Amino acid sequence: MVFLDSRLRGNDKITIMRRIVVLTGAGMSAESGLKTFRDADGLWEGHDVMQVASPQGFATDPELVLEFYNQRRRQLLEVEPNAGHTALVKLEEKFDVQIITQNIDNLHEKAGSTNVLHLHGELLKVRSTVNHDLVMDWTKDLHLGDVGDDGHQLRPHIVWFGEMVPMLEPAIEITQTADILIIIGTSMQVYPAASLINYAANSVPIYFIDPRPTIGRSDYSNLTVMADTAAKGVPKLVNRLIDSAP
Repeated sequence: MVFLDSRLRGNDKITIMRRIVVLTGAGMSAESGLKTFRDADGLWEGHDVMQVASPQGFATDPELVLEFYNQRRRQLLEVEPNAGHTALVKLEEKFDVQIITQNIDNLHEKAGSTNVLHLHGELLKVRSTVNHDLVMDWTKDLHLGDVGDDGHQLRPHIVWFGEMVPMLEPAIEITQTADILIIIGTSMQVYPAASLINYAANSVPIYFIDPRPTIGRSDYSNLTVMADTAAKGVPKLVNRLIDSAP
């Protein structure tokens, strides 16, 4: 497998790095101590997800929703990236790495990854309830009465159930450019994020890292499954890819 494409332009030699697109889900951050999505029983940290992750839930009990994300935000500020996060940073030494994450934490950025697209929003940001383009960095608790520059209540900058996913189109475009696709720590059951795999070219090698894999070679002939956690499986794969690069 060739990972670098060297071309001549005039007297200059240009090296073009191959692109690796990485799709990450809740399992990516689990070993850092975060639960970024609902458990198998349909609960997220003991709450019905529709109570804390839907426009209807926010309209019914905004204080409950704000405090739920306040707790998640406080927890995020206390945890650190794990070995899976740091391995992806190492991958940037040899490849053009583009990360698309379903997670709302900042652990990829905190580890040092430079190209991260958050499909479902970011916990350390808030936005106006009226003007969705009015987005602000936010690391403290958010309360009723906290307003943006437009005078309207602020809410978590999170994509809730029933809302549009504005970063989906950019994520599709990135996935279509992949030379290698790596999927880490996701059930592949949450749409539209789970559909991104179908936008990669048919010839693209796909690696799926998860302790309980939900897809296999019968689903994708170009798939390699690693039944491992992110903190263990990602460093193994990264070392393999780097060792095989020129």
